[in-house]
Amino acid sequence: QVQLVESGGGLVQAGGSLRLSCAASGRTFSTYNMGWFRQTPGKEREFVARITWNGGSTYYADSVKGRFTISRDNAKNTGYLQMNSLEPEDTAVYFCAAQPVWRPVTRSPAGYDYWGQGTQVTVSS
Repeated sequence: QVQLVESGGGLVQAGGSLRLSCAASGRTFSTYNMGWFRQTPGKEREFVARITWNGGSTYYADSVKGRFTISRDNAKNTGYLQMNSLEPEDTAVYFCAAQPVWRPVTRSPAGYDYWGQGTQVTVSS
């Protein structure tokens, strides 16, 4: 198993930036693809971005493309989500998730085995 802990959320004004971190422990972080998702009350968990185990490939939801950047540092067992030009619509609880490398690449939450507890991001207008 792998344990994930997110940090870096907070309150920011529209147009501002935040950097989320996802610290992993347990099994080797580099054997997992990683994803970021977000969720608001009453809505399903929404795909934001994903990165392959070695950082070689990334994919973004259209709503964040060009504003958010996903990255990882396997030496530090940590993943990141740099969020720029934040908009009130980005307000949500953000979760990181890990997917074993042998699983097909997916943007569905069902494809990820391990989840962090989430960190709140609030963007004021």
